[in-house]
Amino acid sequence: MTQTVRLTTAQALVRWMLAQRSELLDGTEVPLFPGVFAIFGHGNVLGLGTALYDVRDELPTWRAQNEQGMALAAVAYARAVDRRQVMVATTSVGPGALNMVTAAGLAHANRLPVLLLPGDTFTSRAPDPVLQQVEHFGDPTISVNDAFRPVARYFDRITRPEQLISTLPQVARVLTDPADCGPAVLALPQDVQAEEFDFPAAMFKTTLHRVPRTRPDTVDLDRAAQVLQAAERPLLVLGGGVRYSGAAAEALALAEAHRVPIVETVAGRTLVPHDHPLFGGALGIIGSTSANTLAAQADVIVAVGTRLQDFTTSSWTGFHEAVQIVTINAARFDAVKHGALAVVGDARATLTELDSALNAWTSPTAWADLVPDLKGSWDDHVDALRAGDGQPESLLTYAQVTGVVNDVSTPDDYVLTASGGMPGELHGGWRTGEVKHGLGATSGATMDLEYGFSCMGYEVVAPWGAAMARERTHPEGLVTSIFGDGSYLMLNSEIYSAAFAGHPYVAVLCDNGGFAVIHRLQTNQGADGFNNLLADSRGPGADGSVHVDFAAHAASLGAHVEDVRDSSDVAALRAAYVRAREAARSQRRPAVVVCNVQQSSWTEAGAWWETGTPKSLSGRTTLDEAKTRQLRWLS
Repeated sequence: MTQTVRLTTAQALVRWMLAQRSELLDGTEVPLFPGVFAIFGHGNVLGLGTALYDVRDELPTWRAQNEQGMALAAVAYARAVDRRQVMVATTSVGPGALNMVTAAGLAHANRLPVLLLPGDTFTSRAPDPVLQQVEHFGDPTISVNDAFRPVARYFDRITRPEQLISTLPQVARVLTDPADCGPAVLALPQDVQAEEFDFPAAMFKTTLHRVPRTRPDTVDLDRAAQVLQAAERPLLVLGGGVRYSGAAAEALALAEAHRVPIVETVAGRTLVPHDHPLFGGALGIIGSTSANTLAAQADVIVAVGTRLQDFTTSSWTGFHEAVQIVTINAARFDAVKHGALAVVGDARATLTELDSALNAWTSPTAWADLVPDLKGSWDDHVDALRAGDGQPESLLTYAQVTGVVNDVSTPDDYVLTASGGMPGELHGGWRTGEVKHGLGATSGATMDLEYGFSCMGYEVVAPWGAAMARERTHPEGLVTSIFGDGSYLMLNSEIYSAAFAGHPYVAVLCDNGGFAVIHRLQTNQGADGFNNLLADSRGPGADGSVHVDFAAHAASLGAHVEDVRDSSDVAALRAAYVRAREAARSQRRPAVVVCNVQQSSWTEAGAWWETGTPKSLSGRTTLDEAKTRQLRWLS
């Protein structure tokens, strides 16, 4: 006879979460769900809230201020541990639930796991319409939580307790499978949360989730090897899938054995030391001229673990017209894009087998020998920008801010950003030093550059989640986030949450007077500046009379603050950043460095990005020309 245990739906869900374990790259076992972010309301405080309270010492619950902010922090946690652990975020029904939809979109776009548990309306409908319920006039089964469906990799509404028995294995699959990884959403009607059921005791036994390492099809692998062996100018492109697979060492081994230059995508950054002789730099629109030159000349590209997003492909104008692309990806959906030669499999396993299949083949010496000179020229360009050559001395530049953080950071540290001009500085200008694997043998990646969804505000709240994660894997390191005033004003409340919870990190807030990078896009295409810079916006405050005191505001949220707004001296910024690092560690709270920066100081990589430009603007001429070079299907 099946042994059962009587629990509420909420209790069963929480007990199941406690039983799930995950295996890190070195075989270390850790909880799959290390914690919960929660903002309680009537839709979750009694059912799920009570269940979480009962296990508060085993499964910590962290109080947040904003639902979107805490869910984004949860996603950042997952990235910081290379998708090996998954944070949970729960809200009440209605506005709290809808506030997490943006975070679900970000997780979906970036292939990152997060478990979202929004409360939902009563399945009985007895008290309808309840507080915060949106009534659909034609379908009473719909609630606001259905808005999660387009941005969830798995969605279910639990209308009976026993439905957990069949749905929870699917939740675990989505959160841990490299091919399907993304946000899972379980909508929990508040009456069902409190309903009891006799659950099978076996569903609460400890379960270890190992990341599957799918081997490639041998025929596909042989075809890929043949294409590569015929190449004169091969290029290896490393994406986020290399990071999550822990395959950086295998990628480097293949490149070194066969003399293949390497470049990195946004999601694959910091896997290869900057000074490696085969490393060509960061690829794409916000990357480097060195990597983009290699990509434009390559006749065969092996793209590993990448979605080939427009910022990687320069809107598909960054490659030679006759290029052959071999994709290695755990997800067939990504592998088959644009008619590439698809090899479906785990990055580490596939690179190892491809290395063997290539035998003693190496690419022509002259091709690999191009890399140091190309990268050296780019490094000289970045050095000049960091030195402020040709720039007004009245304000710091983004390149100088990045240079300070880069120079002070150690191999244990972690840097992140998401929107505006700073992604270009970190992607194109950051120089990775020693790649140091943390406890549990993490990938060694030291950057979270969220440019899949490019969500403003992510970089303000993400360091909270990343700091929580890295505190275990890299206890000697520190997380630093760099962002602009626009992102700060969008989503700053979790600075208080991190201060309250005692999680230290450093944030560098660069005030450039508005949404300056979009202003640059606007004016570079021939449009007038409008509604982006504060000075170009409607209202009496456009004259500069209404301005936020960011230093005072950050301090009011509980952060230690270093204010260097009155200085354009790089040495003063460096000293302030060093003090901020020391304060964050010693005081166990966020430290914010506030500085003023130029509005037009971004590093250019000489690549093109397709945007919807009308014929009335001067930028349309460039668009029309570039469209003639755009690859639509690979031969």
